Amino acid sequence: MNHNTPLSPRHPHHLSTGAGRRVLTHTQLRAHGVPAAAAGEQCRPGGPWQQLLPGVVLLHPGPPTSEERLHAVLLYAARERTVSVPVQPGGDEPPASPYGEAMITGLAALTLHGFASAPPLPSLEAFDVLVPRLRRLRSTGCARIVRTPALPVPEQVTGLPVAPVPRALADAVAGIEDAALVRRLLTEAVRGGHCDPAAVVRELTGAKLLNRPHVVDAVDSLLAEGRALAEARLYRMVRDHGLPDPCWNVDLRLPGGPLLGGLDAYWPEQAVAVELDTRAPRPGRRPQDDVQWTEYARRRELLERLGITVVHVTPRGLRDAAEQQAAVVRTALTAAADRDPAAYVVVLPR
Repeated sequence: MNHNTPLSPRHPHHLSTGAGRRVLTHTQLRAHGVPAAAAGEQCRPGGPWQQLLPGVVLLHPGPPTSEERLHAVLLYAARERTVSVPVQPGGDEPPASPYGEAMITGLAALTLHGFASAPPLPSLEAFDVLVPRLRRLRSTGCARIVRTPALPVPEQVTGLPVAPVPRALADAVAGIEDAALVRRLLTEAVRGGHCDPAAVVRELTGAKLLNRPHVVDAVDSLLAEGRALAEARLYRMVRDHGLPDPCWNVDLRLPGGPLLGGLDAYWPEQAVAVELDTRAPRPGRRPQDDVQWTEYARRRELLERLGITVVHVTPRGLRDAAEQQAAVVRTALTAAADRDPAAYVVVLPR
C-alpha cells in the first residue's frame, strides 16, 4: 500500500474544502471510515497528510495556514470533553460545538477582534486557547493552554469561538514584557470602542497583573484615555440631542465656604449637574468599601441637600445608550421648574 492508495470507499477527499474541513481529529476521521492506523499511515513522512497536534490531522502535506492552525488548536483542546451538568427534564440541550468549551484568547484573539496593534496571525508561533481549569491538557506545538476557573461567554469571530476583548487582553498582557506594546493594546481597546476601561481593569486585577510596573503605567494611560473619550461622548450627547449648553468642567463652592466638588457639566439656572463615573471597580470589593465610591456618594448627598440634582452617567451608557442618557438629563432640566430653588453656589472653572 502506498500513500496514494485509497483507504476505503469513504475516504474523505470531499472534506478537503474549507480550512475547518482540512483539519480533523482522529475521532472525526473514524466517523468518516478512516481508522487510526490508516490515518497514521497517511501521516508518515512524505505522505499526503500530517499530524499538526496530538490527535489532530491536516489533510494536505503543505504548510498549514493560520486558519488551519486555529482550527487545529481548538480541536486539540476539545478532544476530551469535560463532564457537563446533565440536561434537566424538559430543558433544551444547546447544540454541541466541535470545539467544546475551548476558545481562542491572547494575542491571536485580539488579532481576530481586529486590533491593529496585535501581530498578524502568521507571525505567532503559538495560539493561546482558553480551557476550564480542570482540563488535563498540556501545551504543545502551536497550542498554548491557558486555564481558568470560570470561562467567559465566547464571541463568534469568522466562525471561531474567541474570548471577549477584556479577557483576551489580560491573557495577552500576561505574556508580554514590552511596555510599549502593552500600552498600545490597552489604549486601542478603549479608543477602538472594544470595551470600557473598567472591564479591562477587572480582568487585569483578576489575573493579578497589576503588580507589574509596566502594566500599572499602561493602566494609568488607559484610564486617562477612557476619561477623555467619555468626555468627548458627553459633549456629543449634549450637542446631538439638542440640550442647552452647560458650564463644562466646573467646581462648585458655597459663598465663603469650602469647595463642594467638581462636576463635568452644570446648568446653573436649573441647578442640574452631570457627573461622569469613570472609576474602575476592583473585583471582590464592595462599593461601600471603595474610597472613591465613598467620596462620590458623600459629594452627591451634599449637593442634593442643597437642592442640586445630580445625574450620574457612565462611559458605557454614553456609548451604548446616549439617547436614553440625554432623556434623563432633559427630564431633570424640565423638572427644575417644579422644585424649590436650590441654594446659591459659586461656579468656578476647573
